[in-house]
Amino acid sequence: MEGPQFSTLAESKLYRAWGCDVIGMTNMPEAKLAREAELCYAAVAMVTDYDSWHAEFGTVDVSKVMTTLLQNADVAKKLVLRLVRCLPQQHESCPIGSDSALEYAILTSPEARDPTVVAKLDAVAGRVLKAGIRHSG
Repeated sequence: MEGPQFSTLAESKLYRAWGCDVIGMTNMPEAKLAREAELCYAAVAMVTDYDSWHAEFGTVDVSKVMTTLLQNADVAKKLVLRLVRCLPQQHESCPIGSDSALEYAILTSPEARDPTVVAKLDAVAGRVLKAGIRHSG
């Protein structure tokens, strides 16, 4: 779902009827942007509340959510630091093709590409944009 927002009881029950176990409010845009930047992406879901469906926990309490969120942030920081130490500097190509997702995504001919725009997009699409540029001289 798009966030930040909390579900109504009806929405919460609908998600459960669909078989959803976790509601994430930010994964879609990040996953899409990572794909466009040819980055592998994995989400880490850290639960903050039971939404509004769980009778024992009642409605969502923002102060409890914030307390849990801050605890989760500490755990996430430790996770990222550990992950950075574990990842190899060099690695094989992505088995699902994330590192080549833009291979055929840009259809504008190299001659028609605005150099200013190409420069702005260098960080995320430089590999494929530079490959098509023909320099004169």
